Amino acid sequence: MEMLWTWLLSIFFILTLLYLVGYQLLCLMDLEDDYINSYDSSSRINRIVLPEFIVQGVFCVILFITRHWSMLPLALPHLYYNVNSYMKGRHLADVTEIVTC
Repeated sequence: MEMLWTWLLSIFFILTLLYLVGYQLLCLMDLEDDYINSYDSSSRINRIVLPEFIVQGVFCVILFITRHWSMLPLALPHLYYNVNSYMKGRHLADVTEIVTC
């Protein structure tokens, strides 16, 4: 029964991460098609960044607690990148760096 709950939680967190990344891609597609300006696009993306980092961290903690040693090394590099970019202040999208072609 423990494996079932772990599997369900993992699927929930993976789908949540996919939803958050998909939302960011939709914001960038709207920016490319000139439906919104770069300020609105970056503010929408910046609202989603911190929840994405939190979901990734909770997912890694769940993998560690449930001792899924084969999946944990696959998730740790992404967690390291998120923590590193947050600590250096490079995690937010800048309005001036978003370029539309």
